[in-house]
Amino acid sequence: MIHDLRNFALAILTTMLQATLEEGRKLADAALERLLPPADQRPTSIHSAMRHSVFAGGKRIRPILCMEAGRLVGGALPSGIEDLGAALEMLHTYSLIHDDLPALDNDDLRRGRPTCHKVFGEAIAILAGDALQTQAYETLAQLQCSADARVRIVAEIAKATGTINGMIGGQVVDLEAERIKPDPETLQYIHRSKTAALITASLVSGGIYGGANQAQADALREFGRAIGLAFQIVDDILDVTQTSEQLGKTAGKDLASEKATYPALFGVEESRRQATALLESANQSLESFDERAHVLRSLGRFLIEREN
Repeated sequence: MIHDLRNFALAILTTMLQATLEEGRKLADAALERLLPPADQRPTSIHSAMRHSVFAGGKRIRPILCMEAGRLVGGALPSGIEDLGAALEMLHTYSLIHDDLPALDNDDLRRGRPTCHKVFGEAIAILAGDALQTQAYETLAQLQCSADARVRIVAEIAKATGTINGMIGGQVVDLEAERIKPDPETLQYIHRSKTAALITASLVSGGIYGGANQAQADALREFGRAIGLAFQIVDDILDVTQTSEQLGKTAGKDLASEKATYPALFGVEESRRQATALLESANQSLESFDERAHVLRSLGRFLIEREN
């Protein structure tokens, strides 16, 4: 009887999670469609390239985390927060376009489609990434929240994408660590900066948009730091355990290029153990929200247990 009740409860939570993911994806896609210039807007090449990468079938994880953080703090989905989510997705996509370039990861496949530079050439791909970053900040400047909240959100996201403990800094150290075996501290720095920083900013900025106080913002930050690092550890694991078809990108590329990854340093099983421990730590950071945080906790588990 207890086993049946647990299975029933798990089925309900799974259904709720899928509904959350679908709702968030649709809201983010609608906002992106509205905010990005149409493909037939002159100059058409750059706008087509931007849309090629943005609408390549991403899960919209960062917008969804942002929206759910806003919902958690505000008690309901804050009006207009999908634009903040769309800006975060633009920044994420810009980073992917640039990561795929020959000078960086040199990848031909992203989300199951040819990468931007393979379709439009390297010059337009570079400019498409630049344009998405510019469009993101134009969107952030027009968010439907107080001026103080807008400034805090812009500062939060700019820091997360910058050179000091941010996305660009993480990418630089990742490049410099190729073909050497980094120590655990360096590897964690790369993953916390390159991946976890923007995931954390998505949660904190969503909370700020929803009216978070300092304690709530700090709790969301701790959750983001833990879940963001776990997300990248799982990404490293999938790179060596899944096929290119399953991943939608070239599998085994990190191993072949001798990039710094958790499986390379710790092995697959220990990497999984560390990701699970980080999930537990992430969940503990949301204790002050009580049961209201069940959606974010479910999203965290989804990110760790995903298969692509």
